[in-house]
Amino acid sequence: MSQDNIFREIDEELRTDRIRSMWKRYAPFVIGGAVAIVALVAVNEGWSWYTKSQSAAASEELYLAYDAAENGDLEAARAQLEAISAKGGGYAVLAQFRAAALLGEQGDSTAAVAAYDGVANTQSNPRLRELALLSAAQLLVDTGTLADVEARIATLATDDNPLRRVARELLGLAQYKAGEGEAAQASFEAVLNDPLAAQSTRSRMSFYLAQMLSEGVVTADAPAADEAPAADEAPAAEEAPAAE
Repeated sequence: MSQDNIFREIDEELRTDRIRSMWKRYAPFVIGGAVAIVALVAVNEGWSWYTKSQSAAASEELYLAYDAAENGDLEAARAQLEAISAKGGGYAVLAQFRAAALLGEQGDSTAAVAAYDGVANTQSNPRLRELALLSAAQLLVDTGTLADVEARIATLATDDNPLRRVARELLGLAQYKAGEGEAAQASFEAVLNDPLAAQSTRSRMSFYLAQMLSEGVVTADAPAADEAPAADEAPAAEEAPAAE
């Protein structure tokens, strides 16, 4: 192996480590924001299954499955979630999301991504489908390639999509990891300049850009760099933006 290849591999490993560190720090805020948007849209669009069409028994079954997972009884949780999923309806969708998340929490990212993809491929409601794609992309930022992330959420990064800020942030992180600094900068700045972005989201974008500036990934004239918070300051929890 040539010396250039060795240095290239070291550089890629360093970027992966940095992105993993940033992602562990901020991932809950990113997907939390997406879930909040979907919940607001659910109310606004009147998804009847969300509040009306499900029985108390189904709700109790889902609660027991969540409780089993929290208590470490993963086999029981999986069995209960599968049973709920088989019944169909709104709680089945929630069970499918929780089952996929459980796989991710256990470290089986491949199976978790496949589960989220399965939800996306079978879900007729566009917002839930998009949330499944974002959830898969969230895992792939760390474990997959830029192409994997783009294949799932590139179409969500358009100006008219309520989830565009989350999609652009995930794309930016994947672009940074892939060594595409200019593309990552553009993605982060698109979020930073979005008039509907929460202040905590803007702070996070400024942090990313400051990190890239300190590494020489972007030039000193990056417009957001001057607004960046100190590297040891974590932004406040994500504020759910209003549904669009």
